Amino acid sequence: MSHLGYMEKLLDGVEVEWEALGDIGKVSMCKRVLKHQTSSKGDVPFYKIGTFGKEPDAYITRELFEEYKTKYSYPQAGEVLISASGTIGRTVIFDGQDSYFQDSNIVWIENNESEILNKYLYYFYQIVNWNVAEGGTIKRLYNDNLRKIKVPIPPLNVQAEIVRILDTFTELTAELTAELTARQQQYAYYREQLLTFGEREVQHLPMGTKGVGEFVRGKGLQKKDFTNAGVGCIHYGQIYTQYNTYAYKTQSFVSSEFAEKARKAQQGNLIIATTSENDEDLCKAVAWLGSEEIAISNDACIYKHTLDPKFVSYFFQTGQFQEQKRQYITGTKVRRVNADNLAKIKIPVPSMLEQKRIVSILDKFDTLTTSLTEGLPREIELRQQQYEYYRDLLLSFPKPEVVAHD
Repeated sequence: MSHLGYMEKLLDGVEVEWEALGDIGKVSMCKRVLKHQTSSKGDVPFYKIGTFGKEPDAYITRELFEEYKTKYSYPQAGEVLISASGTIGRTVIFDGQDSYFQDSNIVWIENNESEILNKYLYYFYQIVNWNVAEGGTIKRLYNDNLRKIKVPIPPLNVQAEIVRILDTFTELTAELTAELTARQQQYAYYREQLLTFGEREVQHLPMGTKGVGEFVRGKGLQKKDFTNAGVGCIHYGQIYTQYNTYAYKTQSFVSSEFAEKARKAQQGNLIIATTSENDEDLCKAVAWLGSEEIAISNDACIYKHTLDPKFVSYFFQTGQFQEQKRQYITGTKVRRVNADNLAKIKIPVPSMLEQKRIVSILDKFDTLTTSLTEGLPREIELRQQQYEYYRDLLLSFPKPEVVAHD
């Protein structure tokens, strides 16, 4: 059955009215909590909208929570919280657990369940154009403007059916996401086990040992040097966001004239980001497996070695590498590890046959957990696209015509 036919049958001739949020519910905002009233430890979690449901931003005391909850507006379980600054319109459903929210980020609707389902509102908010927000660089969604936003109000049974369908898609995505998390944990465990050897089993050699490898600093490449085509290149900042364990193609290019002067990586080399704003991302690496030489930027270095390229790249993801790395980190706001210190980090060097055996196992996990063309991330992306398609269809009710007056 087509979507149109299904919705017509469900509506059964009932015309869907659009009403302002201020007419169907109450728009409120939490009392503001000041920074000095929060701490890194405490009784009640304190959230901003982007972190609700995750680790709290801070904590407040039980006394302050009870005072604010009693005196001022506070949401009930099942009501919808809406981000009123920053990323306007981000929504979550309040779970009812004791917690508090930054007033500049949270707005919620209190409404009568007999008139409209909160869950239906939650889904509809995801397609609302929040152009009523005001401000310059940082926009805000004020209560008065939020009250004016109109939403379609189909019969309660239609709302419930829409929620049922969209809940099904949401649950499928959640199940896949949980499966991905479990496989990522399993992957990390086996990676650590497979790349951990006793000192008596295999040699552990400094990575800069002659016959093992050497580090070469990148040179001169900036994003302004990118061209639409030409010689492939990797900027250190791209390693964090655009590459995983290994790559055969680059996302960017430079002119052949520029490439002649640049430091270049060859097939099998490791490319390492030696600068980051946090310690976790520092020294993220990608094995270059493409057949052509590519240009490498400042704040990155090239590791030329005699090992299996993927074996080395997987080693850079292990806890043993991270532990050794920490002693060589310098800088405050910008964190760095230089090539000379990377050369001191010890790597286990089993036989090439053993390296390839380990790589073949980890490749399967890597594909399952990181591939955007196959594996769980791709499946999650497809389910999300399917969900968004049906959400937009199910919630696209005709808007009332504006009658012109003479």
